[in-house]
Amino acid sequence: MDATTDETDEKLPSTRVVPESTNAYVLTGRSRIWLLIVCSMGVLLVISSMVALNAALGAIARETLATQTQLTWIVDGYTLVMACLLLPSGALGDRYGRRTTFLVGLVIFASASLVPIYVASPTSLIIARGATGVGAAAILPATLSLLTAAYPKEERNKAIGIWAGVCASSAIVGFMGTAILTQYGPWRTIFWAFVAAAALLFVFALTIPSSKDPEATPIDWYGALIIGSAVAVFVFGVIEAPLRGWTNPTVYGCLAGGIVLAVVFGVVELRRAHPLLDIRVFTKPDMLAGSIGMTTLFFAIFGFFFLIMQYLQLVMSYSALQTAIALCPLAIPLLVFAALTQWYLPRFGLRISVAAGLAILAAGLLCMRLLDVDSNYFDLAWPMLILSTGMGICNAPSTTAITGAVPLSKQGVASAINDTTREIGGALGIALAGSILAAGYNHTLIANIAMLPPTIREPALGSLAQALAVADRLGPQGHDLSRHAKEAFMLAMHSSLFMLGIVVLVSAAAVAIWGPGRDGRQLRMVRRFTARSARNV
Repeated sequence: MDATTDETDEKLPSTRVVPESTNAYVLTGRSRIWLLIVCSMGVLLVISSMVALNAALGAIARETLATQTQLTWIVDGYTLVMACLLLPSGALGDRYGRRTTFLVGLVIFASASLVPIYVASPTSLIIARGATGVGAAAILPATLSLLTAAYPKEERNKAIGIWAGVCASSAIVGFMGTAILTQYGPWRTIFWAFVAAAALLFVFALTIPSSKDPEATPIDWYGALIIGSAVAVFVFGVIEAPLRGWTNPTVYGCLAGGIVLAVVFGVVELRRAHPLLDIRVFTKPDMLAGSIGMTTLFFAIFGFFFLIMQYLQLVMSYSALQTAIALCPLAIPLLVFAALTQWYLPRFGLRISVAAGLAILAAGLLCMRLLDVDSNYFDLAWPMLILSTGMGICNAPSTTAITGAVPLSKQGVASAINDTTREIGGALGIALAGSILAAGYNHTLIANIAMLPPTIREPALGSLAQALAVADRLGPQGHDLSRHAKEAFMLAMHSSLFMLGIVVLVSAAAVAIWGPGRDGRQLRMVRRFTARSARNV
C-alpha cells in the first residue's frame, strides 16, 4: 500500500474489512470507534434496564396493587428470561450475523417496553418484562462479539476494557436515569425512555458492519433447549431462595435440577458434531479463571447494591435520586481501570490482575462493615472507592480471558458465556445477601420488640421499610422501634457483607493458584499436579 493510500485512510472513516487470521476480520479507520460507541450504548441499555425499575417499585405497587412477590418478578422476570437465552442467542449471532441479532433484539426490546405504557396490571408487567428479556438476550452477546471480531489483537484488550467498564457502570447510570424520571414524572416515563433509546440505537446499529462464523455450522437446538432449561431452573431457584428459604423443596429442587441439566448438557455436547458450546474450553486455565473472576465480580456487585441501596434510603434517609448521586463515585475507578487494561494486563498477567482485583474488592466489602446507624457519607465513600477499584482491576481482564479462550468465529458464544456468568453471579449475590439480611434482621429485632403487641411486632419483623412505616404511625412512641430496627438491619448487613467478602477472598485465592500468569502458563506446582493427574487417568 502506498503513502497516498495511507494518508487517505487516516482522513476518512473506512468501511473495508481485512482478514486478521482465519475467520477473523478487522475494521480499519474510525469505523472501529463508531462500532465501540454503538456496542457500548447497547450494553448500557440492557444492563441499566436490569435495575431501572428499583426506583419506581413503590409507585408501581401503589398504582397496580402488586404484591411483594409480584414486584419481585416484575424485576427478576427480565433477568431470568435473559439468562436462559444468552447462549442460544450468541450461537444465532455466530450463525446468521451478529448485527442481525442485535437489530432483532432491539425491535423485541422496544416492542415489549411499549406494553407497560398502555397496560399496567402486575401480570402484564411481568410478561412484558420477560419479553424484554428476550430482546436483551439477543442484544448483549452481540455487543461484545461484534467488537472482539472487529478489533485487531493488539487493540482488542482496550476495546474490551471500555466495553466492560461501561457494562459495570451501567447499573449506576440506569438507577440515576430512572430516579430522575420518577422524581419529575410518572413511572411509565421509564418505559418511554426504553422505547426511545432502543429506537435510536436501532438507527445507529444500521450503520455498523456485521460479522459471523464463515463456516455457518448448524445450530444445536437440542443443546440450546437443555442449557436454556438448566439456567432457567437454577436461576429461578436462586431468585426464590430469599422468599421461600434455602430449605424449601421448590428452591433446592430447582437448584439440584439446574445442576443435573447442566451435567446432561455437558454429556450431550461432547457427543455432538457441532455443539452449541464445546465444554472442553473450560479446561483452559484462562477460561476457568476468567469465569470465576466474572461470576464472583457480579456476585459481589449485585449483593453490594442490594444492601447499600437499602442502607442509603432506609438508614440514611436518602431519596432515590440522592441514592443514585451517592453511588456515582463507584463509576470513576471502573472507567479508569477499564481504559488502563491494555497497559496493566500485559505487564501483570491474568492471574495477578484478577486475583489482586478480587482481593481489593473483598477488602472494600469488609471495610463496609465499619458503617453504623450514625455514619455519614464520608464513612461510606472511602470503602466504596476501595471496592470499586477492585471491581475495575479484575473486570476487563476476566472478560478478555473468556473471549480470548474461544475462536473468533465463535465469539457470539464466548460473549454469551461471559454474560451468563454475570447473570448467575448477580442472582447468587442478591440471593445470599438477601437471605442473610432477612434472617439476621429478624433474629436480632425480635429480641428487642418481643413485648410489643402483634399488630406492631409482626409488620416490623417483615423488613426495615415496614418497621419504619409502623414507627411513623406511632409518632414519638415509634422512636425506639425505629432505632432498634435500624440497628438490627446494620448487624444483619454486616453479616451479609462478611459472607460476600469471604466468598470473594476464596475466589481470589482460587484464581491466584489456578490462573495463568503473564507468560500464559500456570504456576509450576499446578502444572506438575495436572500432569501427574493426567498420567494417573
